[in-house]
Amino acid sequence: MRVLVGVKRVVDYAVKVRVNPDGKSGVDLSNIKMSMNPFCEIAVEEAVRLKESKAASEVVAVSIGPKQCTETLRTALAMGCDRAVHVHTGLRTDYMELQPLSVAQILEKVVEKEEPDLVVLGKQSIDGDCGQT
Repeated sequence: MRVLVGVKRVVDYAVKVRVNPDGKSGVDLSNIKMSMNPFCEIAVEEAVRLKESKAASEVVAVSIGPKQCTETLRTALAMGCDRAVHVHTGLRTDYMELQPLSVAQILEKVVEKEEPDLVVLGKQSIDGDCGQT
């Protein structure tokens, strides 16, 4: 069984965020520590547990976002994922530019291509808290 697990790069939960100086365009992401969304981390752990129990043969991590998402994918690989898929976009994925519906449509295409038997996602991201994808 192949398992596809979604991972998202977000502002680290321990960081105090700053609003952009204009007060309208969201959070200032310059020089700020980013990490894997904690709920995505739980999803990766569960997928890896399935692999360790021989219920799954392969775990594939997927992330949508800028080139820095490769750091998040490396973390997923270090946790036990077998492969990683990066869908590159220059848009912010914190609900400011790339909306949840667009993310879901991109994930749908990845699922069609990878043909997993199971897709595991975290319940929500800590940046937008949408819980829609």
